[in-house]
Amino acid sequence: MSELTVLQAVRLKGRVSPHDLAAALAEDVTNTVERLVESGLLIESTTLRISPSGRVRLDELLTEERAGIDPSALATAYNDFHSVNTDFKALVTDWQLNRDPAALARMDGVHERVLPIIAAAAAQLPRLDAYRAKLLAALEKIKAGDTAWLTRPLVDSYHTVWFELHEELILASGLTREQAARSGDAQ
Repeated sequence: MSELTVLQAVRLKGRVSPHDLAAALAEDVTNTVERLVESGLLIESTTLRISPSGRVRLDELLTEERAGIDPSALATAYNDFHSVNTDFKALVTDWQLNRDPAALARMDGVHERVLPIIAAAAAQLPRLDAYRAKLLAALEKIKAGDTAWLTRPLVDSYHTVWFELHEELILASGLTREQAARSGDAQ
């Protein structure tokens, strides 16, 4: 598992157990985590979190990764995501406020609309392709009747994975969270 992938996953989650990190990445990350802890890039107590030097290293790795991409392709993917994100936020709000089954019925449409966006982004940053499988796994749980997988915090619920994808697209587009919020795209 790459240093970039593990550091970014920990950054996105804030704090995460090694077990939950391995589950989120669908891979054994023990060796990589041990190496990152030993080098001071991750801090381990009951959970893992990224250290200040880990943030610096992650910024370096992300800068290196972005050096080889087409920024206009990622900007297009981000802009396309923005419109789907608006619909997804409305769906989540309808579900959280009203438990409206019609909101769940809209999941397939939102999911189908985000897939080509992920594919376009992954053409530039292949590691982003993992979001297709993560979103599908959460969607399957929702369709099987476990509606908590729409917005359950601290697991890879559809909303959690969506938020992480959104963060990835903001970063890959060269924006900050604050710039995205000013443009009306805050999650």
